[in-house]
Amino acid sequence: MGYQKPAWLEALYTQKFFVGCSYHENAKKNEKNVYCLDCCTSICPHCLPSHRFHRLLQVRRYVYHDVVRLEDLQKLIDCSNVQAYTINSAKVVFIKKRPQSRQFKGSGNYCTSCDRSLQEPFIHCSLGCKVDFVLKHYKDLSPYLRTCNSLQLSPDFIIPQEMGEDEMTNETPRSTVVDCDEPMSSLSSGSSGSEINMNMSSMPACTDIVRKKRSAWNVCARLMATKVNDEDMVTNMSRRKGIPHRSPLC
Repeated sequence: MGYQKPAWLEALYTQKFFVGCSYHENAKKNEKNVYCLDCCTSICPHCLPSHRFHRLLQVRRYVYHDVVRLEDLQKLIDCSNVQAYTINSAKVVFIKKRPQSRQFKGSGNYCTSCDRSLQEPFIHCSLGCKVDFVLKHYKDLSPYLRTCNSLQLSPDFIIPQEMGEDEMTNETPRSTVVDCDEPMSSLSSGSSGSEINMNMSSMPACTDIVRKKRSAWNVCARLMATKVNDEDMVTNMSRRKGIPHRSPLC
């Protein structure tokens, strides 16, 4: 019905963004800065593989408030008369209203819902203010809604480079040492030469550990050899300094 907001719009206004994702709380850069219109929820970049076929909207921050690109929002709803701001060469629109107490009543443009001072000819300071104004005066939001079957993230959206296969599948990354021990034991069980090359090429971190172990073994070997040589030298010296052997008396 026109009196009600669509589910995606209601959730966009109530969802929390730029908070840690509970599904990837141990991952880096896990702030929820993407909104999925099909699931009506906020997600982080590590959640993208599960929503790759959904309509996605990037949420940004501007003066501590949530904003979206005007170009993206126009595909979903009519944003005319909403004041836009420019950040990083892109026009953005605030999602929620930003109340501001009017210090004096003078001439000029003010937001229809929160009395924020605006530039002409704008009369709404945010998407939420326009939606409230339309529902209050016209009782029907449907003429302002637009059909959008596909909505992808902008090309400048940055996906964390450290997001590996384990994080893509919501699995906890395993220890590097554990990963190294298992392939080394399998190599000693009679693997073919090609398999050994493939395993070793896929384990750069393990190679470093093996090199460190070998260097430690070389140091130990040299110390043991030095110790043996010292013991032989002491034995020979003790033999020289022992009681001389006398010839038997005739």
